[in-house]
Amino acid sequence: MTGSGFDALSGAGTGAPEGPSPETPPPGIRTMGPSAPSASTIVLVRHGEAVCNVSGVCGGPIGCTGLTDRGRAQVAVLRDRLAQTGELAGADALYASILPRAYQTAAILAPALAAVGDRGVRGVPPAVVEECGFCELHPGEADGLDWSAFSERFGNPDWDADPDHPIAPGGESWTGFVRRVADMLDTVAARHPGELVVVACHAGVVEASLLAKTPVVDGLDGARMQLRTQHASLTTWEVDAGRWKLIGYNDGAHHLGVEGVGGSAEGVTDSGRSWMGVGTGRHIG
Repeated sequence: MTGSGFDALSGAGTGAPEGPSPETPPPGIRTMGPSAPSASTIVLVRHGEAVCNVSGVCGGPIGCTGLTDRGRAQVAVLRDRLAQTGELAGADALYASILPRAYQTAAILAPALAAVGDRGVRGVPPAVVEECGFCELHPGEADGLDWSAFSERFGNPDWDADPDHPIAPGGESWTGFVRRVADMLDTVAARHPGELVVVACHAGVVEASLLAKTPVVDGLDGARMQLRTQHASLTTWEVDAGRWKLIGYNDGAHHLGVEGVGGSAEGVTDSGRSWMGVGTGRHIG
């Protein structure tokens, strides 16, 4: 029977225009509708495995030395997927945090983001624009320390108990970080109305986007989601008139069956921690 049950609320596959009709529910109760021409699409890409992820070093501007060989391979697998499917071809903008692991990720992906013209010829890919607003949580004086030295100097902050506590002198708190990412996302959405934007960033940025842009209780005030965002995975948002819709999270299907690369959740480092697993063993980076 057409148009019955929960699926009818989406209006999926009906091809019907927006608005009440015998076949589709009214927009006020519909769970999914067509994208507006004015809607922007923002795709967040977590960087590949980084040296600081596996060496137990706090990876800010000092501690980050870029991707591992495995990390470059992870991003290359994603690039090849995008080149084959064309799903992000013709991207209007490509952003990266200023940290080397994110910038290198963006540079590897860039060729697959170029528009495809006549006879399948690709154009010029978008230039990488660096934005500190997309960086992982700013570590302040913790930058470059291994986690043993970090604990000796700054103890073991617990953001689940006190999310307003800075990680170290000169660094951000969890709540400050989430608000900074929220502001950066709003800035980029306003900068690119109706456009496709790709951002090479960090697991913490992905989680902050979910806390800030979905109706999560206390999302901006301290709640953490304990997510396991894969390296070189895609998280996609659609933004229109200030309303954010999550289209996909943690898409790492391109890693399946790829020997020695893998897109699994980030492993624990030799030190038992990874950027930034302060207090509760969380893996962000």
